[in-house]
Amino acid sequence: MNKVISHDDLVSQLSDGMTIGIGGWGARRKPMSLIRAICNSDLQDLTIVSYGGPDVGLLCAHKKIKKLIFGFVSLDMIPLEAHFRQARQNGELELMELDEGMVQWGLRAAAMKMSFLPTRVGMGTDVLKYNPEIKFITSPYSDGEQYVAMPALNLDAALLHVNTSDHKGNTQIEGPDPFFDEMFARAAAKTYVSSEQVVDTSELGGKEGAIFNRFERSLVSGVIHAPGGAHPTSCAPNYGFDMAHLKEYSAAAKSFDGYSTNYLNLSHEEYIEAVGGQNFINDIPLPQF
Repeated sequence: MNKVISHDDLVSQLSDGMTIGIGGWGARRKPMSLIRAICNSDLQDLTIVSYGGPDVGLLCAHKKIKKLIFGFVSLDMIPLEAHFRQARQNGELELMELDEGMVQWGLRAAAMKMSFLPTRVGMGTDVLKYNPEIKFITSPYSDGEQYVAMPALNLDAALLHVNTSDHKGNTQIEGPDPFFDEMFARAAAKTYVSSEQVVDTSELGGKEGAIFNRFERSLVSGVIHAPGGAHPTSCAPNYGFDMAHLKEYSAAAKSFDGYSTNYLNLSHEEYIEAVGGQNFINDIPLPQF
C-alpha cells in the first residue's frame, strides 16, 4: 500500500504517445514539478487534456505535445499563455479546442465508462465547425431533440497536485479550487499526484478532513512528495501565484535559453532553491478573490 514514488519513477511509468490529463485550472494548483520532470525526459508525441496554464506552455516549449485538447490556456492575470500562443501560431500542434463545459463532459463520460454524453453545450458555435469528429444524437423519446454527443476523453494517465496525501494515496485538496480534478482521476487508467506534504493516515483529520478528499485512493497509482510542487502557480492555502516568476516565464517565450538554464534540467529540490527556497514560496500571499 505504499504508493510513494519519485519524479523519476513517474517518468518511467509514462510512455511516448500517451494521452495525459493535467488537473488544476489556468495558473492554479498545476502539478508543475511533474511537468518539469516530463520536460527533462525523452517523452514525446503526447496528447494533453487540460484547462491549461504553464503546464501546457512548458510542454509546448519542449516540443512534447502532439495534440492538445483544451478549453483555454491562460495564466489568469496574464490572459494568454505566451509559449502556447507561439506553438499554435507556428502550427506545431494538433488541436481540439472545446468549450470549457465540453471538456468537463468528456471527462465525465470517460469517468462513467460511457463512450459519450449528450449535451447542448457547443451548439450554434464554431466549436463544432472546427471539430467535425464530434457528432449529434437525436433523443429516442417523444421530444426528438438533437444534442451534441460529446465523446469521452479517456486518459492513459492523470497528473494532479494536492495539498496533502498519505502513503496509501488518500489525498486532500483544501483550497477553494478543486475544479474537475476528481473527473481527471476517474477518467484515467492511472493517476499520479504530487503533494505538498505526505503524512500518516491518522493526520488526515478523520471525519473533519474527509470533506477535502475528492476522489478514492484506489484511483491513485503514485504519490510524489513535492513541497512547492505547484510553483509558480498557486496552491491555496499553502501559497499564492508567483507573479514575478510568471512574468519572467512569459517573457522567455522570446528567448528560452536563459529561463531553461536557470530553472530547468534541475531536480525538484534544486528548482525550489533556484526560485528562492521553500520559505519564499510559502510566504507568497494568497490572491484576494
